[in-house]
Amino acid sequence: MDWTQLPLGPLATNCYVLSHKKECVIFDPGSEGESLTEWLNERSLKPLAVLLTHAHFDHIGAIEHIRQTFNSPVYIHKAEEQWLENPELNGSSRFGMGAITASPADFILEKEEELIIGPFQFKLFHTPGHSPGSISYYFEEGGSLFAGDTLFMGSIGRTDLPGGNHQDLLDSIHNKLLSLPEETIVLPGHGPATSIVSEMDSNPFLNGF
Repeated sequence: MDWTQLPLGPLATNCYVLSHKKECVIFDPGSEGESLTEWLNERSLKPLAVLLTHAHFDHIGAIEHIRQTFNSPVYIHKAEEQWLENPELNGSSRFGMGAITASPADFILEKEEELIIGPFQFKLFHTPGHSPGSISYYFEEGGSLFAGDTLFMGSIGRTDLPGGNHQDLLDSIHNKLLSLPEETIVLPGHGPATSIVSEMDSNPFLNGF
């Protein structure tokens, strides 16, 4: 199984495509739906699902294009169930991006449990702090974590947006993410990939963890 990082849109939000043979799942298709579709078609990939780490506008802009093109169901955490339809909640109205919206998600995630989609199996971690419904998807088979905007190389997610909470974010990282195997690759919503051990050793926001 292979993952590919595709920075999309004006904020270079990382969309990830995790593929196995000709099937895939897509994390956070934030923008450039036509380009993403073309990339998938060139590789004859069939998206089985769109998995959202959270519902800020820069992570959801290409949802409808992907859903309509491939009939791919969308998964989101219950705490942000209403955000896709609401520009105030997803933040697009606050940043002069126009009203970025999508239809309601097809599946609502509530529990920290195993999620199996085709050949892909994930452990779900609810990691609030950057946003109330942030989810990190642990792909144990590939030793990787699709972390959204919770943890970055040398940084952590911002918490000054509606629903953000700095202490909740630190608790999420400490209690959920840093307990993963140290060699786990962290795939963030922006910027380069990192690892759990690298962030434990050098992330200035995690001193003392």
